[in-house]
Amino acid sequence: MISDLTTAPIPQLVRRLAIPAGTGFFFNTMFNVVDTWYGGRLSTTALAAMSLSFPVFFLILSIGAGVSTGATALIGNALGRRDHEEARRFLSQSLSFALFHALLLTAAGLLLAPHIFMLMGARGEYLSHALSYMNVIFAGSTFFLLNFVMNAILNSHGNTVAYRNFLIGGFFLNLILDPWFMYGGAGFPALGLAGIALATVLIQCFGVVYLFSQLAKTGSMPTITLTDLRPRWIYFRELFRQGFPSSMNMMTVSLGIFIITWYVGRFGEHAVAAYGIGTRIEQIALLPVMGLNISTLALTAQNFGAKRIDRIRETVQVSLRYGALLAATGTIAALLFRRELMGFFTADRSVIDVGAGFLAVEAYIFPAYVLLYICVSAMQGIKMPLFGLLIGLYRQIAGPFFVFHFLTVVMGLGLIGIWWGIFGVTWSAALIVVIYVSRILAKLEKDLVTT
Repeated sequence: MISDLTTAPIPQLVRRLAIPAGTGFFFNTMFNVVDTWYGGRLSTTALAAMSLSFPVFFLILSIGAGVSTGATALIGNALGRRDHEEARRFLSQSLSFALFHALLLTAAGLLLAPHIFMLMGARGEYLSHALSYMNVIFAGSTFFLLNFVMNAILNSHGNTVAYRNFLIGGFFLNLILDPWFMYGGAGFPALGLAGIALATVLIQCFGVVYLFSQLAKTGSMPTITLTDLRPRWIYFRELFRQGFPSSMNMMTVSLGIFIITWYVGRFGEHAVAAYGIGTRIEQIALLPVMGLNISTLALTAQNFGAKRIDRIRETVQVSLRYGALLAATGTIAALLFRRELMGFFTADRSVIDVGAGFLAVEAYIFPAYVLLYICVSAMQGIKMPLFGLLIGLYRQIAGPFFVFHFLTVVMGLGLIGIWWGIFGVTWSAALIVVIYVSRILAKLEKDLVTT
């Protein structure tokens, strides 16, 4: 399996890794869709509170993704060099790294969440709903981060099947737990929105048990002692150096959503609810591309360790071809069925109207996301994650800050100005990334020839 990633045909490997990962992401997004659907059954305010919670929830995902990306890159590079002892050390330290950050995240989240939501404009019942949801999520941060790092270990070994199985099982379990915890029954009290969060945390807990058993079963997890788990600065430093830019890059997404939500929030709760639903639909359309992200990172990590730059270039090219076809399919579906898709989540006509307008513009941005995601994953695999952070700062913070103000306030376009602002900033970032990655790969190939 290990040498396979550096020798087998790239198209075959991309499909073998991306399809299970993409399938897993599909069920993970369906998991979120179920949560959103049940939130909408409570009230429009509850649905808006879930949308408001998303950028805060994304902080957990950002830290988890940073830990995961750093671990995948470092373990994968070590495996590509055939240095199995180094891979084992990074594996054990990545677990400690995840636990350390989980404890910090839980404490900080419970302390700061009320202030963040009030800064975003939540008051009264709106604030109460948001806190009831996020307090439970923050309390379960440890399970989220452990799952991230165990998935990274599996990915670095070329195994994307185990995490897929967990996500599929989690989806079906969520169909049972969401209504049970939300409405109560069988001696369990009705928890409302907090019940949806509790279901999510319990499923993550089950995931920790399942993924650990799979790591032991497949041999990806060597024997680890408590001494191995003791934090060591030299490994924490490398994990931080590789993971921090990736984590911050994802946090820029959270901040970007925060900025968009703040601007959209000026147009009322219906607009916020519509934007929240629209982003869920966008996630569904881009699900197969997320599988390509995983395969690109795993393949570039091992092949960079093996000094096969030619295979890295081929990986990017093949992934972009597959991604273009998938994005085109998502664009067509979003344009043709945007009102029907919005109507699946809410019967509120005002929310449907706003959301349909969002999707009419957002659908044309899907190909740009393909370029961004795959190219940034390749940069992470070759241990150059800082560029992803820089482009994220432009795409999520600097660009929107100026463009949204110009289009909504100076030009007076209102809400539609936000949608077109997202279009302009995202496409410009995608073009920058493609040019930069092409130059970096050319330089690496030239350096390899001269050495």
